[in-house]
Amino acid sequence: MGTPEFAVPSLRELARACDVVRVVTQPDRPRGRGQQTSESPVAKAAGELGLPVMRPAGMKAPEVLAELSSIGADVFAVVAFGAILTPAVLAAPRAGCVNLHGSLLPDFRGAAPVQRALWEDRAKTGVCTLFMDQGIDTGDVIRCLETPIGDDEDAGTLAARLAELGGPLLSESVRLAADGTAPRSPQDRAAGSYANKLRKEDGVVDWRLPARIVWSHARAVTPWPGATTAFRGKRVLIVRARPEAGAHAAEPGTILDFDEGGIRVACADGALRVTKIKPEGRAILAAAEWARGARPEPGERFGAMKEQTT
Repeated sequence: MGTPEFAVPSLRELARACDVVRVVTQPDRPRGRGQQTSESPVAKAAGELGLPVMRPAGMKAPEVLAELSSIGADVFAVVAFGAILTPAVLAAPRAGCVNLHGSLLPDFRGAAPVQRALWEDRAKTGVCTLFMDQGIDTGDVIRCLETPIGDDEDAGTLAARLAELGGPLLSESVRLAADGTAPRSPQDRAAGSYANKLRKEDGVVDWRLPARIVWSHARAVTPWPGATTAFRGKRVLIVRARPEAGAHAAEPGTILDFDEGGIRVACADGALRVTKIKPEGRAILAAAEWARGARPEPGERFGAMKEQTT
């Protein structure tokens, strides 16, 4: 059971190691910039693998439970499925439901574990497998893999790497669960943290924060909703950056200087060196190339759209 690209490496690993009798995914929906109706990445991968696919509109319908119960599965393997499983569905497989989650539990239970690890400037993260219960990512943990977070990683690249790490881990955990030999480490439900979904407004860059926090937040919102600021009334995305220490007396958001290494932008504490930038309606550019074209004047600054247009 899975839907987005994050779940595809797990499906491929399971297809190599197990007898996958059904793939369950979300229905075809409008996707991408053009909002054309298309199947989920998991449905597409299942088609390439020749696996039968279910696309239920919801998990509470009696016919859905009847079909899932009829297939005689030992385990349901669940990765970013996008729907709550009812108690009856959780009870359908002989050996339980095993979930792959993109954090080191109990930290960052919930919908956006990869983004929140970056938002909070964590040095490491990982993936865990767990037996599902009726809580949100609160079941007994089977196995975990830890990995450092690279300075150049954003939510998109980190999620892709965790997905590749998680595939073999889930495959192994499913086999252990089916054999009845999977380890179980109960979670302390009072410990850890919850990873709420990002909102579009989370992408607005607040230059009044220290440079390292601005950097962490920008990485967490890349590629969606994007680290958004404005220059001369037009929206600009900060695509790649790094924090730099150093004193200055400029207002937050002020472009301090630029060279071939990028643009230095004043923050509350230190500066953010922007190395890649995406102007509105244009492709991603090296920040130095953008600056040569924009020719920012002394004292000009990035800010919110509202500030730039008044």
